[in-house]
Amino acid sequence: MFGIDFSEILVIFGIALVVLGPEKLPRLARTVGRWVGRARSMARQFREQLEQEADALQRSADLRSADLRSAAPAAAPAATPAPAPPATSVFPASPVAVAPTASVAPAASAAAAAVVTPTAPETTQANERTG
Repeated sequence: MFGIDFSEILVIFGIALVVLGPEKLPRLARTVGRWVGRARSMARQFREQLEQEADALQRSADLRSADLRSAAPAAAPAATPAPAPPATSVFPASPVAVAPTASVAPAASAAAAAVVTPTAPETTQANERTG
C-alpha cells in the first residue's frame, strides 16, 4: 500500500511490542483500527456525496439541454424577425471621432433628410410603378 513489505511490518510490530509492552499494544491496535475505519468511512461518504452531486448536476444539464431542444423548434418560426433593410450612410465611417463644426452640421442633416425621406414626386412615381 505505501511501499512497505511484510517483513518491514513485522519489524515495526516487533519494535512496538518491545516499546509498548503486551498490555498497551492491543489497545493501541484497536484504537488505530478504529481511526482507520473512521477514515475509510469518511472517505467513502465523501466519495458518495461527490457522485450524488455530479449525478444531480448531470441530470439538470440534461434537462436544460432537452428543454432547449424541445423549445427551439416551436419558438424558431415565431422568433425569426423580418430582415431589416440595409443601412445607408452618407458619410464613411471614421475610426477617430470628430466633433462636427457649425458649417458641417446643417449640410449633414440636410443630406441625411434627402436620403431617408423621399420627396412627394418620388413617392408618386414609385406608386405609379408598383400600382
